[in-house]
Amino acid sequence: MSTHGRGPIRSTLAWLEERAGLGGAIAPTLDHPVPRSTASWWYVFGSATLALFVLQIATGICLALVYVPSADGAYQSLLYLNYQAPFGWFLRAVHFWGSNAMVAIMTLHMIQVFLWGAHKYPRELTWIVGVFLFLCTLGMAFTGQILRWDQDAYWGLGIGASIASRAPGIGDTMVQLLLGGPIIAGRTLSRFFAVHVFLVPGILIGMIGLHLWLVLRIGINEWPMPGRAVSRETYRHRYEEEVHKDGVPFFPYAARKDMVACGVVVLAVVLCALLFGPFGPHGVPDPTLIDAAPKPDFYFLALYALFALLPPWTETVVILIGPVIAIAVLFLVPFFAGTGEKSWQRRPVAVLAVLVIVLIMATLAGLGVTVPWSPKMEAWTAAATPVRYVQGRTPLELQGALVLQNKQCRTCHSLGGEGGRRGPALDGVATRQTRDQLVRQVLQGGGNMPAYGKNLSPAEVNALVAFMGTLRP
Repeated sequence: MSTHGRGPIRSTLAWLEERAGLGGAIAPTLDHPVPRSTASWWYVFGSATLALFVLQIATGICLALVYVPSADGAYQSLLYLNYQAPFGWFLRAVHFWGSNAMVAIMTLHMIQVFLWGAHKYPRELTWIVGVFLFLCTLGMAFTGQILRWDQDAYWGLGIGASIASRAPGIGDTMVQLLLGGPIIAGRTLSRFFAVHVFLVPGILIGMIGLHLWLVLRIGINEWPMPGRAVSRETYRHRYEEEVHKDGVPFFPYAARKDMVACGVVVLAVVLCALLFGPFGPHGVPDPTLIDAAPKPDFYFLALYALFALLPPWTETVVILIGPVIAIAVLFLVPFFAGTGEKSWQRRPVAVLAVLVIVLIMATLAGLGVTVPWSPKMEAWTAAATPVRYVQGRTPLELQGALVLQNKQCRTCHSLGGEGGRRGPALDGVATRQTRDQLVRQVLQGGGNMPAYGKNLSPAEVNALVAFMGTLRP
């Protein structure tokens, strides 16, 4: 065909199409029919997650050109990005907020898929691949946090290694595999850099390709109408009839809302980057600072809080078995509930399960933000006893105030709003416990409080309890 009269762009595209045939390969994908009901805002989470992944790849490549994956250079390279490299702070901020958004949107996508019954026949394998994608996304987020190489990253990795070491029989091997040696060192950072930049993204790209192929092969889940149960014998035929009678091409009908959603989430990430900037690094990693209180990013806050609040005797069992059971349940969901009703309106157990899990995770994450169990190590030296608590006190009560301060009680208990929050605030303690109860609590401990019977003399206990007896509203 003659190209006379065509513009240069059309001529170039025609030349490429004649030789590569890319348009012929892509057109069937764009034109494949989908149920009209799937052109809904509820079906945009998958495309939004893919857009965020592309954004992570783009910003990650730019950051990798500057980042130095060595124990003595990583922290400085992050400072260089934050304060010297042109737009370095912006790239770091977009990458950080993009990571958070990707985990959040993918979580919403999985909840929507489950409640809309899209894990049922014949889409069981699509769900399984989606679970793999979710776990890989969490893995990429965790390894990215380690690359910040600050106090949170160092001690968070130490906690991760401690958890891995508890695995019976293979604990030492797992620690060696995780750290590249018996301790956290430069080899550890190089290993996490390789996993974050090469291994996990490579797996994600392959899994995303498989996931999209399965969606095209089996079709996009139709809107779950109440009363239309899934049957292995009739579902495929009924779905094909529906698509044939009332189907629309994916592009542009269904793709419009996907493109809008992609634009919105990317714009939200950019706005968060501009408003809040990058996260960290927070202090050079120093193994001698044992009073550090490392906190993970939001997607692991619930686990962080759960592990901190567990009774010590349950830690190992729950840490090793709990995540395994949770992941196994995710993989087995389509096999336990692969047929029957799709609509959430007729699946009260599924809705209740989602609500309970979301409420538990949100509550634990909230506790993880406030860290009420973490002692404040400098409280007893930096936080003076408020004047109103010592005015007009007897010599014995003043001596008790000194005992309270010198014995570091303020590390775990607050007074006047200052101090630790591992234990209950001491304001008003005299209205909650009698003198005998206070003496018993100090001597014998209880709950999370250790016994101080061997650390305090009878005179100190008497003075301390006398002072606490004055602490009332």
